Formats: sequence, structure tokens, C-alpha cells
Amino acid sequence: MSTLVKERGGNTEIAHATRGPGRPVVLGTLACRIDPVAERMAIESALQAGSPLLVANVVHLPNYPTALMLIGPDAAILPHEEDLEAVRASAERAAALGLRTEHLRISSKRPVKALLEVVREQRAGLLVFGADRSRIAPRRFRRASRQIRLGADCLVWVAPDG
Repeated sequence: MSTLVKERGGNTEIAHATRGPGRPVVLGTLACRIDPVAERMAIESALQAGSPLLVANVVHLPNYPTALMLIGPDAAILPHEEDLEAVRASAERAAALGLRTEHLRISSKRPVKALLEVVREQRAGLLVFGADRSRIAPRRFRRASRQIRLGADCLVWVAPDG
């Protein structure tokens, strides 16, 4: 990035500003595949900013105390309940474009709060909430997007019609 600097004497100099890596872009979903428009928005934003991309799949952790105690959180959530392969494919497409990509799989009793916590911890510059509208209940999507808009301390982009 270069900036044109003019001095009073008429001399024109070009000052080159060094630009470090940008703040991460978080692409978040709630236990369902990612909307293609949201995926494209997150990838293009990360590419333009030179930022890493965090793909966060946040899953509601059911209350199965015995299974959690004996086996752990992975036993309480089955792969088809969170659309794991589709979300992983989104992260792989981003990585194939040369983006530094990290796929986070988070299980929590309060998924939206957990997503906002990831955004704060990572000091994200942009949160793209991209849950596929055809795979999530409309009321749940509206409620989650409202909580995200109110609670995020960065720019927020919600999947179309959200």
C-alpha cells in the first residue's frame, strides 16, 4: 500500500506503509452447512484483507451427563447432527485458495454465546454468520442473528435475508 505525500515545497514523495496481517475473519454456523453466499463473502473478505479465516461450527451440547462423563462431548453429538462434512468442505475450499484457514468445532450449551466468545478471543475484524437458511429453523436463525448483531464487537455480515 502506498500513500502520496505532498510537501509545501512542491516535492512529491511516495511513502510506503508496512501492513501487517489483518484481523481474522470468522465464518460461523450453528450445526449446519454454510450458505454458499456467506462462504464466498468470508473467503473474499479474508483474501482482500490478507487475514486468516476461522470456520467455526458451533453445536448445541445436549444434556447427557452420563455420556459426557464416560466418553466426552464427542459422544453426545453425532456427525450428521452437525453437518460436519459440509462444514469441513467449506474450510478445505478456503485453504485450497491459499488462505490460512482454521476449522473450529465447538460444542456448548449456549452456541451463540460461544461463537461471540470466539470472535472476542480471536479479535476478529469481521464475523460472517452463514448458517444455511434451509437447514435451520427460521425462528432460531432470526434469534441467533439478532444476538450476534447486538453482542459482536466487530463488523457483522449475516447470510442473505437474515
